[in-house]
Amino acid sequence: MNNPAFSYSVGMHYGKTVIWISFPYQPDLLKELKSHLPAAKWSRTHKAWYISDSTNVRQLLGIAPKVPGERMLEKIHAVNRAAFQKTLNELKLKAYSTNTITVYLSEFSQLLILLKNNPVDALTPERLKDYFLYCVEKEKIKERQLNSRINAIKFYFEQVLHRKRMFFDIPRPKRPLSLPKVLNKRELKKIFESTDNLKHKVMLRLCYGMGLRVSEVVNVKIEHIDSIRMSVLIAMGKGKKDRYVPLPDSILEELREYYKVYKPKIWLFEGQHGSQYSIRSVQSVFKKAMENAGVHKTIGIHGLRHSYATHLLEGGADIRFIQELLGHNSIKTTQIYTQVSDRSKARVKSPLDSLE
Repeated sequence: MNNPAFSYSVGMHYGKTVIWISFPYQPDLLKELKSHLPAAKWSRTHKAWYISDSTNVRQLLGIAPKVPGERMLEKIHAVNRAAFQKTLNELKLKAYSTNTITVYLSEFSQLLILLKNNPVDALTPERLKDYFLYCVEKEKIKERQLNSRINAIKFYFEQVLHRKRMFFDIPRPKRPLSLPKVLNKRELKKIFESTDNLKHKVMLRLCYGMGLRVSEVVNVKIEHIDSIRMSVLIAMGKGKKDRYVPLPDSILEELREYYKVYKPKIWLFEGQHGSQYSIRSVQSVFKKAMENAGVHKTIGIHGLRHSYATHLLEGGADIRFIQELLGHNSIKTTQIYTQVSDRSKARVKSPLDSLE
């Protein structure tokens, strides 16, 4: 939408952030709007067209991306806004991922909002311990979120203010040890067979067939696929690491058919208007596929990656090789699948079977 007749502004509509679209009323401009932005709607109240605010829509319209923590900053007292901004700047300088920046700012802002006009820099380790106890007893937050909050506040005091031993004596909550949830091969076949949409089927089959995180599957570009070497480059995966994974032989013809039908330009899986397919949309595809297949396990799309690793292990693959394919930094992370795999447990007979 490079037509200068259109102008855009970010605003609110019924409590949600939207992008308002302004243009002189002309039939050809209205036709162009509906052609490029079919999701755009008319607001009778504001007498204007609008579309839900998202990263993909902003890219398409040439609007600057959202500033992380923009809405949180409004709730923070002026005395602590500098601390919030310094944290944001430091996170950007250290090239943290957008997701990590969002989580850290969200957790740090909870403390800053609670402090009101009391300066955060004046807090002692003892006061911080009291605050974390308040988070557990009053806010009832769980272990995982408490660790995230401690990490965010720790980042400010140790990385921004350079108080190196500020958190030396603050205890960490013990995380519950939960095993990965996996699907068996019969369930996987039902899920794939019940998915009629070609794009959705290829998407899910690649998630499982290459053990990808959902963020990795939406980041695959056409240029990353090498059908000669039968490998796919997973660029800038978790931890900003590149790795290669094998392209399954069984999906090659399906992938070629998909390419002919959809003709993607840059991203292997494109959303509306050629933008990158969203993570939330892939998650919805998986949820719908589970429903259609009649698989009632409580499991998210990350379960496809867990199933890939577990089935590789059960097939006799070396644990170090699986670690490399999954892009794990530590072998300890990969070893969790040994507790899920049936390879060794299948050889163990219950003493009940030996009773006469």
